[in-house]
Amino acid sequence: MLSRESSATLMSAITAFLYREARLQDEHQYEAWEKLWTDDGVYWVPANGADIDPERQMSIIYDNRSRIALRVRQLMTGKHFTQTPQSNLRRLISNIELMDEQPDNGDIAVASNSLIFESSLRDDTLWAARNEYRLRHVDDELRIASKKVILVNNDKAIYTLSFLV
Repeated sequence: MLSRESSATLMSAITAFLYREARLQDEHQYEAWEKLWTDDGVYWVPANGADIDPERQMSIIYDNRSRIALRVRQLMTGKHFTQTPQSNLRRLISNIELMDEQPDNGDIAVASNSLIFESSLRDDTLWAARNEYRLRHVDDELRIASKKVILVNNDKAIYTLSFLV
């Protein structure tokens, strides 16, 4: 168990890290966002519930590290935009919780809630989600080893998800 002071310092670093990730996503800074990931990172947005097996059931997104890099390259080229111009985005991050302070593998389990406001030519949309992270210190900086985004409405049709959640 971490001391109260160490835990507070860690939570402060985690909170700053999650806020930075949100800003990079909102500002479409895809290359900088990609650098937040570990070499073995997994980015997962399940469909039809939170506890599905992504190897056996459909997911909205289930990317390993090379697929994350490909997704970023596609967004950067503009060849895979599903909308032009890109949506204006703003995220609210809340309920940040340190779920496991000292896991066996050194990763830090963190969860948060997010509310994403998307304004596009089509309409304005709110996306609500629970985010589950495994963060890891790499060269004295936090990095994302995995991110699971559980959209509140993941059991319904998702018409266009043309940005990073």
